[in-house]
Amino acid sequence: MTNPASTPPFDYTLATPERIRAGVETAIARCEAILDGVGRVEGVRTFANTLQPFDEVANLLALASGEHGFLTYVAADPVLREAALEAEQRLDTYGISIGFREEIAAAVRAFAETDEARALEGVPARLLAHTRRDHRRNGFDLDPERRERVRALKERLIHLGIEFRRNIDEYDDALLLRREELRGLPESYIDRLDVVETAEGARYRVSLDYPEFYPFLEAAEEEALRRELFLKNYRRAADVNMPILTEAIAARHEIAETLGYPSWDAYVIETKMARTPQAALDFLVDLERQVRVKAERDIEELRAEKRRHLEDPDARLEIWDWRYYQQRVMRERYQVDQFAVAEYFPLDAVLDGLFEVYQRLVGVRFVPVIEARAWHPDVRLYAVQDAVEDAVEDAVEDASDGRHIGHFYMDLHPRPDKYGHAAAFVLRPGRALPDGRYQPTAAAIVANFTKPSAESPSLLRHSEVETLFHEFGHILHQVMTRSPYVRFAGTNVQRDFVEAPSQMLEHWVWAPSVLRGFTRHVRTGEPLPEALLAQMVAAKNVGSGLHYLRQIYFARLDLAYHDAGAVKTAPMLDAIAEALHGITGFAFPPETHFQAGFGHLFGYDAGYYGYLWSQVFGDDMATVFEQARLEGGPEGEVGAGREYRRVILEAGGTEDGDALVRRFLGREPSNAAFLREIGLG
Repeated sequence: MTNPASTPPFDYTLATPERIRAGVETAIARCEAILDGVGRVEGVRTFANTLQPFDEVANLLALASGEHGFLTYVAADPVLREAALEAEQRLDTYGISIGFREEIAAAVRAFAETDEARALEGVPARLLAHTRRDHRRNGFDLDPERRERVRALKERLIHLGIEFRRNIDEYDDALLLRREELRGLPESYIDRLDVVETAEGARYRVSLDYPEFYPFLEAAEEEALRRELFLKNYRRAADVNMPILTEAIAARHEIAETLGYPSWDAYVIETKMARTPQAALDFLVDLERQVRVKAERDIEELRAEKRRHLEDPDARLEIWDWRYYQQRVMRERYQVDQFAVAEYFPLDAVLDGLFEVYQRLVGVRFVPVIEARAWHPDVRLYAVQDAVEDAVEDAVEDASDGRHIGHFYMDLHPRPDKYGHAAAFVLRPGRALPDGRYQPTAAAIVANFTKPSAESPSLLRHSEVETLFHEFGHILHQVMTRSPYVRFAGTNVQRDFVEAPSQMLEHWVWAPSVLRGFTRHVRTGEPLPEALLAQMVAAKNVGSGLHYLRQIYFARLDLAYHDAGAVKTAPMLDAIAEALHGITGFAFPPETHFQAGFGHLFGYDAGYYGYLWSQVFGDDMATVFEQARLEGGPEGEVGAGREYRRVILEAGGTEDGDALVRRFLGREPSNAAFLREIGLG
């Protein structure tokens, strides 16, 4: 008997351009056969012959994307990346076209009129309602000509989004510096920089990749160099992406108007927790009012530190300064040096701790798969096995000692042209199978933490530990799902709720009992000292007001780009970015177009507010664990974890986010925990 846990979900080592293309075309051909069957049904329309087939189609497209299209983000071979990019475009375009097929919409309408449809309850009823809503939002109330225009624009947006993100990922710019220009940066950072030969001699290359960019802004002593690198980032991909962004915003506006919506904001947010753009804007305006109190204190504190440091009573705090002086305040006032702290967070020790926390809370085991058959030698693969008796009755039996739930890959180090941020990807969705079993899920976390070297393991700054815990929260959400349909599996939830489970799990990186269990100094093996942890907690909110004002700025900018009114030209986009920039507390850097490198304008368009919206819920949900820990100790916390698994993780999108949150909290949500977390409580 084959052990499902030890068998990789896919064999990525077999990937070739030809295999990618063939795999995608095979999947689409199978989808066509299924959909043709739906259209040709004779006699009574039923759930089984009309709606259920859509789940098989969604599954086939998701599997093809996970096996083939996903490689556009991670493949080292540019030929493979290009083939995967074409595959992703083909799958996305085909997926859009399904929602515009007249015979399919007619079939769903006919089923909706049956007694069976009217008697549906629970998740099947939700599936029917969402499918009918999709058709309305695709223009099936319009004449065919206008509906075809909506389809063409949506397909064009797929192409524009892929190009926009690829231009960001493949953009290459850097500082070339002499050794003495790297003052303030630790040897562990400098040793990992590429050294290039120039006409003036050897130079250290500091790129815009996160593991190089942020530490440089936080520690490099030369303000002029921090400014130069910061401005390079604010000009990332501007020449190629500004025209793309302008066209995309115009296309979105036309879609919304054609469908009878006042704006793209209104069209997108209609299906979210916020429901209306005004509710999202009111949330941001109110949050800005409260956060500004903290941000003004932050600016004064950091400006005073700069003046003291430079011995200049008139020195101004600039936008490229605040991270540097935030770190100085943490070092000088709280004795917290992020690079010294990183020596307690070797990647393997962090993974051990992360796994221990999540295994205990959720009731699973993570088992390494020796032969990953992954897309790169750096990638790790783990099987997820259930450790709770009778928790998952329809899980696939594992040949060892646990029931197999799914797999996740971890691709944690940067490579040229790899996806440049941190994210979690679904590779194989969860769903109920016709034979009564549940399809094991597969997901991947992709990040860009410093690579280990011959002299040192990969060391994570504490903020990177937070990032890892956050993204792994998405992995859990994806892998632990029990939704019967792909449509609602895992992170297929309302977009302004999707971050809440992950943001909640960031709280564990500040818990002394957790850190005590896995921190390990890279040389001595000693755990993080209690005194240092206490100082880290005390310094946690240094600069937090400025951080959240920047998040509010990004969210306000996103809403403004997609609001009602005239179609926005490139100069108008620049003007809006500059006009709103005062929210951050800093002047807008002239002759920059940071929005051209703001990848969330595709995928999170009219939805960036959701990061903050979700965090309010995530922080509130964390209070359930705090209360359980106080009342019942470790056992109480585990009990809360099992409830979290059942109510939030397993549910996926089978209910609206606000209903799930209320059920988990046992009360109405509140923003009190969020304000307390950022230093305003």
